Amino acid sequence: MKNASISTMIEKMEHSGLIPVFFHRDIEVCKEVLKATYNAGIRVFEFTNRGNNALEVFKELVIFSKSLEGCIVGIGTIFYKEDAEKFHKAGAAFIVSPALVPEVGKYAAENNLLWIPGCGTVTEAHFARVAGATLIKVFPGNVLGANFVKSIKAVMPDVKIMPTGGVTVSEDNLHMWFKAGVSCVGMGSQLVTMDILKTHDYERLTQKTKGALSIIEEARNYKG
Repeated sequence: MKNASISTMIEKMEHSGLIPVFFHRDIEVCKEVLKATYNAGIRVFEFTNRGNNALEVFKELVIFSKSLEGCIVGIGTIFYKEDAEKFHKAGAAFIVSPALVPEVGKYAAENNLLWIPGCGTVTEAHFARVAGATLIKVFPGNVLGANFVKSIKAVMPDVKIMPTGGVTVSEDNLHMWFKAGVSCVGMGSQLVTMDILKTHDYERLTQKTKGALSIIEEARNYKG
C-alpha cells in the first residue's frame, strides 16, 4: 500500500476512535493481534519500541501488514531521533512519543511523518502544535484524566487529542473520554490482555475490539 498522507491517517484514527498499542517479542503473536484487531475494523495500529528485538519484529510486522488492505502501522515509545530514523526506514507510517521530544518532532517534520508527542501540560500541548504536531498524546491518561483534556480543549478547541493509559473497554470510561473531547484513544493491555495472549484466543480479541468500537460510536452519538 502506498504510504497514507498525514491527514488520511488522522481520519482513519478518528473514524474508528481506537488505536491498539502493543508489543510482543514473538512476531507470530504480533501478526495474530494485528489481524484480530484489523478484522474488528481497526486500520491504524501502534507497535511499541519496548524490547531488545523490537526493530526486527517491527520489520516483519510491516511486511505482514501489507497483506491487510488499508492497514497502517506506526511505532510508539520513541524518545530519540536515532530510533525514529531506524523505525521510519523500517516502514513506520507514524511516530508516537511518551514525551515532547523536539529532535523527534524535527525529524518527523523533515520527513513528512505524522508525529504524535506525549504532553502532560497545556504548555507542552502548545509547543507540540508550534513544532508541527497535528495530534497530541495525553499521557499518562490515568494520571492526567478527562478533566485535563477538557482544560486543553477550553483554550485550544481545535487541538486533536489521543489519551493513552487509563483507557479501558467499559462504557463509563470510554464515554468519559469522548465526552471530554478526544479524537481517539490508545489502548494497550486493557484490550490485548495477558489472558488473551496466554490462551491465544484471538477471536475473543476481535469481539472485544468490536465491543469497544461500538461503545465509542455510542459515546460520540450520546446527547446526554
